[in-house]
Amino acid sequence: MLNLKNRLASWKYPSILLVGIGFSNIGEWIYFIALNLIVLDMTGSALAVSGLYIIKPLATLCTNFWAGSLIDRYNKRKLMVLLDIIRAIFIALLPLFSAISIIYLIVFIINIASSMFGPTSMTYITKLIPQEQRKQFNSLHSLITSGAFLIGPAVAGMLFLIGTPIFAIYINAIALLVSGVITLVMPDIEKQSTFSSSNNKISLKVIRKDLSAVFEYSRGNKYVMMIYLLFSGVMVIMASAVDSLEAAFAKDVLSLADSEYGFLVTIAGAGIAFGALINSLFVNKIHTSVLIGLGTLLVSTGYIIYAFSSTFSVAAIGFFTLAFFIAYANTGFLTFYQNNIPVDVMGRIGSVYSLIQATLVIIATSIMGIAAQIASIQVVVIIGVLVMMSLSILLLIISLFPSRSHIFQSEPIGTKEA
Repeated sequence: MLNLKNRLASWKYPSILLVGIGFSNIGEWIYFIALNLIVLDMTGSALAVSGLYIIKPLATLCTNFWAGSLIDRYNKRKLMVLLDIIRAIFIALLPLFSAISIIYLIVFIINIASSMFGPTSMTYITKLIPQEQRKQFNSLHSLITSGAFLIGPAVAGMLFLIGTPIFAIYINAIALLVSGVITLVMPDIEKQSTFSSSNNKISLKVIRKDLSAVFEYSRGNKYVMMIYLLFSGVMVIMASAVDSLEAAFAKDVLSLADSEYGFLVTIAGAGIAFGALINSLFVNKIHTSVLIGLGTLLVSTGYIIYAFSSTFSVAAIGFFTLAFFIAYANTGFLTFYQNNIPVDVMGRIGSVYSLIQATLVIIATSIMGIAAQIASIQVVVIIGVLVMMSLSILLLIISLFPSRSHIFQSEPIGTKEA
């Protein structure tokens, strides 16, 4: 009974944090769908809607080379609350403007705040959650995120029935404020830390020094960064070669009707939710290296099935497979990342590598889009998933090196001087 009481007590703040993450993720889906509808209704242009998809990586490119320097030098909890408030305010401002240029500008600012929020929350979570709880927490995080993938669009649909997309936008602003309030009740784990004003000043000299520190760390920890880059490479190919061409593939190659494509997406959603649920129940029995290596390989296997499919049923099997195993791969990677990146430089490392990843996504998506115009969509998707599979096999082999097994079991790396 005492052990159960202690266990419940140890999960008090992680549980509160997961509730906040749930509110934020559901709100993001509502915002994402509502904003697309608002822009389409205003302009009647699919190209104007596509512009929204370009703003996010552009915001990352403009933000992440300096954001890490700020994140590592400021109180993470206070910064998370501030970023939630900023996003809530600017989202609430969106319906007040009708000029598409101003809407793009506001969305750009919102995405800057979101680009900073990711590495900030990752650092805070790593500091808050003890190493022995991280794998379970990350699996529950995946479950919450996948639940939001299903619940968010459903809530958005209900809001559209009783109101308008603008009403849904305001609901998302409220959700972000709730997330900020929830963060406020979380412990201030850096309360005793000293963030002197001299260290907090961000200048070009400081940014250059921090970038050098990131590259020095990368050179000194080649195996850790190799795992990071291989996993990121799979995610880049997934986003550029497959996801960006997903709708076109379903319509042009598989000749699916809109309703069939919608059902295919629903199958993927069910796969994500079911996979995340099973993962959360058994994650502590699976080695982190297996979660990363085999999980990523099985995600790529699902994409292979999908890319070579010619019927709805085969495509559905591929979609369900890739969606089911994505939670395993993400849980393994997050746990590995948290246990092997020093928390005092995590903001800088996460920001710089997110910048690199965003750049690669833009380049790869552009190449794949042009290639799809020249060659057939199916050929481009097949080439993309074969590259993804090659990276996944390499990741599996490297992650299962017996001589490196201690890295997946190690205690968190100690802090480094900023």
